[in-house]
Amino acid sequence: MRSRLLLCVLVSISTAVPAAAQVSSKDPIGAARDLYASARYDEALAVLDDLHPAADTPVTERRSIEQYRSLCLLALGRGQEAESAIAQVITADPSYVPSEAEASPRVRGAFSDVRKRLLPDIANARYADAKATFDRKDYPAASAAFRSVLSLLDDPDMGGRLGDLKTLAKGFLDLSVAAAAPPPAPEPSKPVLPPMPPPRPKADPNRVYGGDDPDVVAPVVVHQEMPRMPPMVTAQARGRGVLEIVIDQKGRVTSAAVRESVHPIYDSLVLTAARDWKYQPATFEGQPVKYRKLIQINVTRPEQ
Repeated sequence: MRSRLLLCVLVSISTAVPAAAQVSSKDPIGAARDLYASARYDEALAVLDDLHPAADTPVTERRSIEQYRSLCLLALGRGQEAESAIAQVITADPSYVPSEAEASPRVRGAFSDVRKRLLPDIANARYADAKATFDRKDYPAASAAFRSVLSLLDDPDMGGRLGDLKTLAKGFLDLSVAAAAPPPAPEPSKPVLPPMPPPRPKADPNRVYGGDDPDVVAPVVVHQEMPRMPPMVTAQARGRGVLEIVIDQKGRVTSAAVRESVHPIYDSLVLTAARDWKYQPATFEGQPVKYRKLIQINVTRPEQ
């Protein structure tokens, strides 16, 4: 009788162990996902809270932990904690947006609100990293970094903000692509009959092209002489600046703007000089087009 009673007690204790404890030791993230899908948010959160990722844990695994933690917290109505978890997810992966299958409209709305608040700061930080890479003259890496910044700035949750930053990122992408070493020539192969070429696209006469437009040949300098630095401003001038110009189909400069100032007096001299600069115009499929060009100005100081 006692043996039978003891067996019943042991069975009761075994079946009373929470499901989260039974499955957390084997694929804990998968277990938390299944618990979340079953609306067992407290148990899923308990599994996630027991996880302590090591320093060498893959980024994707740590991101998954925070994603499901934020979803559980939102489902439980713990908004402030959820926003903190969402912020960690978005900081690690700004492109992540929960799908309709993963979360309710309310949860997706919470993610969108946090993304709208954080994306401008993330975009500015990534631009600064890309610019630092450019300044180190690692042009292939800088090209990839500026493309990432532009992709982030085009995100719908940006709402068209940071237009000036987008212009700068496009310009530095142009400079990075131009400065990068050309790819190695392909190995010779047996000649094959070329396919019929597609119809040639026509250039848009009203569009201003740039370095991120495919199949556009950049303009070639004919005359682009920088003015001398006045001695009276040399000491106060910055060592480098950036000028943006638009070149029309005849190779003339139709507009110029200083994007990074050297010195107000020297900036004015450069803008005046730019009116007389001349280029072979950019072309698209052999047709002259308008082109936005970014020019880096390097100031050489006389030796003391």
